[in-house]
Amino acid sequence: MPLTHLLLALSVVFVWGTNFVVIRWGLDGLPPFLFATLRFAFSALPWLLFIPRPTAPWRKVAAFGVLLGVGQFGLLFLAMRSSISPGLASLVVQLQVFFTIGLSIWLMGERVRGFQVLGLLLALAGLGVIAGHLDASVTLLGMGLVLSAAFFWSLANLVVKSLGPVNMLHFMVWSSVFAVPPLFALSWLVEGPQAIGAGLQHAGPLVWASVLWQAVGNTLYGYGVWNWLLARHPAATVTPLALLIPVFGMGASALSLGESLPGWKLGAAALVLLGLAVIVLWPRWRAARP
Repeated sequence: MPLTHLLLALSVVFVWGTNFVVIRWGLDGLPPFLFATLRFAFSALPWLLFIPRPTAPWRKVAAFGVLLGVGQFGLLFLAMRSSISPGLASLVVQLQVFFTIGLSIWLMGERVRGFQVLGLLLALAGLGVIAGHLDASVTLLGMGLVLSAAFFWSLANLVVKSLGPVNMLHFMVWSSVFAVPPLFALSWLVEGPQAIGAGLQHAGPLVWASVLWQAVGNTLYGYGVWNWLLARHPAATVTPLALLIPVFGMGASALSLGESLPGWKLGAAALVLLGLAVIVLWPRWRAARP
């Protein structure tokens, strides 16, 4: 990979990792479901006027939008409101890799391999360390919500796997449309019209910047550049860089929000990242052996 392409990939990983701090800023001014509604609304508009619809069945576009919007981000934002710190959220949600593998084995008949079991056991050990240190930075509810968000993310991954070749930027923009109605309905029913009005009225520049960053930085730039790189390089070259997302997430949370990084958090992160590394890098290492 040329240096310029590597720097582009690192910029996307940086955006996705530090985004957990940006989410925290947004949640300081908006209720979680309203925040998620606005995030997907701005991911769709005004881009629908310029970006053609993807070459994918509408049912899959809609399913992806609901799974990602309501299932992943709705639950993630709800958890991050008060039940888990941004750094730990960036780590725990990466367990979507293992949910995706498990669902692929169950629903698509893919075969489980020994290195995948080893990676899962390492990640589960890291999760056990976190569960053994429930405190103000992470509660049982927060763990459950983020794990549920990771599960819904894995379901969205299965939808993508069933698509075949498709322009992912086009797909992300149009699928965002289908996330908005159920998220707004949840905001109206759970948070209430009074909270919606108060949030919109009192949201400051930092909150609106957080909303726009979710839409433009994460969706348009992040997915656009990432898929541009995947189209030009082997997946085994690009995807391992995503292992840096929790590193950026925990580092940014510590620097910007003062999140503490005691030994147990670092140990849990090391176990989860090691498990992810085994899953992602083992096949590449075996293929490179003479």
